Amino acid sequence: MIQGKKTEAALKKANLELERLANLDSLTHVANRRRFDEYLNREWNLAQREKYPLSLILFDLDYFKAYNDYYGHQAGDRCLQQVARSSGSAIARKTDLLARYGGEEFVIILANTNGDGALTVAETIRDRLKQLQLPHLDSQVSPWVTVSLGIATTIPTEQENPESLIAAADAALYEAKSQGRDRAILKELPPDP
Repeated sequence: MIQGKKTEAALKKANLELERLANLDSLTHVANRRRFDEYLNREWNLAQREKYPLSLILFDLDYFKAYNDYYGHQAGDRCLQQVARSSGSAIARKTDLLARYGGEEFVIILANTNGDGALTVAETIRDRLKQLQLPHLDSQVSPWVTVSLGIATTIPTEQENPESLIAAADAALYEAKSQGRDRAILKELPPDP
């Protein structure tokens, strides 16, 4: 009987570890894209039901290809890890989720957070990264690693879907890059009439 309980406990522990690994980006140790997609859908439905704002911050490293070319891919990996740690320290609530979106892109889901609150988090990310002073001698913006951030906020409705929030954050990120990088741009989706 005792052996059976030990085996059951070991199996449960192994399954929890597998689930954790399935939802984690192996390089940066933040949530992966799969976990992000699941979490965004869940938070979208909850925000729609409760009628509260949902914000998304999509950001990436400025001139990261140049960084990899200049310093090498191993240094690029270390840089991504440091950016992930630094960005993770900028979010305080357990309901907020930082995920690696792909490549050098990261995303943060901020439940029950309006545009001003999301902009504050984005600026905190920029400030904390600047404090690290990670050298980037091949950047056209700064001698340090910087990020551009696109922020989108909405109160979800049945007429919208989570992809509209991602698209708005992506458009804001593109605008931040076109305005010179190393900045955050906020787009608030208008409420449906």
